[in-house]
Parts: sequence; structure tokens; C-alpha cells
Amino acid sequence: MTDIFIKSFNRPFYLDRCIASVHKYISGDFKIIVLDDGTPEKYLDKIRKKYPETEIRLSDNYDRKIKAIDENLASKKEINGHKIPTKFWYDNVEKASEYVIVTEDDVWFTKPINLDELQNQAKELNANLIKLGWLGNQKEAENLNINPISENINSALPKNLMLFPKPLMKAFFYNQFKFFTILYKLGRVDHSTQRKYWALNSILMGFFRKDYWLEIWKNMDGKVDEKRQLMNASLFYKKNKSNHNFVSRLKTEAMKTTFQSSATNSYHEYGFDFDVNQFNHLINEAWLKGEFDAMENFPKDFSSNYFKSFVSDKINFTEFEKWAGKFKLQYQQMGCNIE
Repeated sequence: MTDIFIKSFNRPFYLDRCIASVHKYISGDFKIIVLDDGTPEKYLDKIRKKYPETEIRLSDNYDRKIKAIDENLASKKEINGHKIPTKFWYDNVEKASEYVIVTEDDVWFTKPINLDELQNQAKELNANLIKLGWLGNQKEAENLNINPISENINSALPKNLMLFPKPLMKAFFYNQFKFFTILYKLGRVDHSTQRKYWALNSILMGFFRKDYWLEIWKNMDGKVDEKRQLMNASLFYKKNKSNHNFVSRLKTEAMKTTFQSSATNSYHEYGFDFDVNQFNHLINEAWLKGEFDAMENFPKDFSSNYFKSFVSDKINFTEFEKWAGKFKLQYQQMGCNIE
């Protein structure tokens, strides 16, 4: 059994696509569990009716997030997207199967995976993380030792990571005592050095040994602290660096995500006259009425013109295109394939 967790907030049209992709491509013994932090009940009821075998669990903040959505639609009051239910996620994963997938509503599968076979391979290879997708990031690949270890899996260990004891690892990521600055002046690091540690983690597209996922997400304190995640991953990897299969990846990517949507404005405020919350509401309502097809253009993301046909009379679509373009550029500059 493998538990597939889908973290969800107020984008049922993407959640529908995510769950549909699981049923299309995933085989073996698995369970889908949606960890929802504020999707209005009428949308969740449609998900429940369409996918009765999917379990939906609600966060402690659920009612407050529903209120925040209502206030946003009524008065444009911003939704605080930085209030993240990390303890809710952690507690659910802690009680889960030995291996887990923890993804989000705007991510979907694109290739067949048998999870029973993958779990057996992970145990045999002693893999703590098998990456199922990496956004076509060639910059990351340049910093990896990629070697075939089975018919469908490569080992993907990072090259030349500096692995310090915990106090120095914390100083390295948070620049305590100017430690990172000193290393920079000595020519030991540059502005891209910390990004190389993402080789040890996967926020959205990983098949994890549960214990490793829990170690990475330890002490998040209600926010997604990426530096702490990388520090936690580094410390765990330091203890296991003799394991040459510690981090592995499928030979062919099997997951995709969107670069033209966000749950709130909190992380992608680019200064354009575009309200992502209003955008999501319009698509949510069209989806609820059965007008919006969650699998349009699948396995690629929804086409821009398809979105336009549902929202252009209510929002300035040119501003949306500028916003989405900035969003895409941000990831493209990190080496991701945004198509």
C-alpha cells in the first residue's frame, strides 16, 4: 500500500485533474488522501461524488480559510497564503504507509507507474527518495552523478555538496555569523550554491521513504521554510552518504505542474493588475457547473485560450498573461522547462 497525499486549497479544477491522472496512470495498491486547507464545501462535494474512493481530510484552519475566501470575494481582502498547515500535513504523513507520495492539487501524472513495483525497487535499492519529476531542470542535472541502477531508475546523487555538523549547516543556509558571506569571499560558494541542495529534496514530485520526508519537514513551525528543509535533508544525507542510491530518479519524468496558476497572491505578487483569487473563483464556478473540462489539453497544462474563454469578460486577460509570463520566467531562469 502507498498513500498518495494531495495538498489542496481552493482549486478544485486542478484537484480534479490531479486525481483523474492518478486513476489514468497509477496502478498497484494505493490510497488517495486529499489534505484540504479551505476549498469550499460545494466543490469538495463534487470531488467526493466523482471520486468516492478518495478520502478528504480538513485542516484545523479550514473554516478560517473559507471565511477568508468569502471576504476576498466580497471586499478584495487579501487571503493570507503564508499561513500554511504544515503540522496537519506532518501528522497525516506520520501515520501513513512506509512509502508516500506527497504532492499538490496543481500537479498531475503523465506516465504509467506501478507503485507496488516502485516500492519493491525502493526497498531493494535502499532509495530514500525517487524523483518522479524534476521540471526538465538541466541545471540541476549538471550537478548530479546520474547512473543507471535498474531498467527504469537512475541514481542521482549530488556532486560536491558541503556537509557540515548541524550548527554550521544552519549557519550556512541562514548566513549566521556571516558564515556564508565568508565562504563567498573565499570563493568556496556562489549565489547558486544553495540551490544545488535541492538535489536532496522534492516538494511536489517525490516517492519518499516516509521517515525521510518527515525528517525534511521537521520543525517547519507553520510555514514552508525551504532553507530548513534543505538543512534537514543535508543532515540526514550526511549520515547516509555511503548509500549511492540515496536519491534516485525515474529515467523518464512522470509528473508535470502548472506555471500559470497559484492558490493565492502571496507568493507571486508581480505588480500586475491581476487577482489570482478572482481568477480561481471564476474557473471554480465554471468547473462546478460542468462547463470547464479538467482534462483540457492534457497531459499539458490548460491552454491559455481555454482559460480566456471563461474569464476574459471579468478580468483583464492581458494582465493575466503578463502575470503568467513573469511566473514562467522565474522558473525558466532556474533551469526548468516551463512548456
